Amino acid sequence: MFTRTSHIENNYSRVLTYINIKLTKLYFSLRKNIFNYKDINLISFFNCSIMCFIINVYSDNQQSILKYLKDTEINLNNILIITGDHE
Repeated sequence: MFTRTSHIENNYSRVLTYINIKLTKLYFSLRKNIFNYKDINLISFFNCSIMCFIINVYSDNQQSILKYLKDTEINLNNILIITGDHE
């Protein structure tokens, strides 16, 4: 299970990502150094020595995450899945 933690009130993460235990050989890691936003889980893993990514997002009624992603310039290769939810 991957989620962000925060000690700041009202700054808790609203996104959680579960990875099946059978996939642990792929060495999953939560990457806060690439996206530093409470409602994004960027998870990297290695598949045949290639780093791949899973992005899980939470989008509120104001579409804050979409605005953040639009204003953020990050180039990632090998994104295999992007998931999300909307209130």
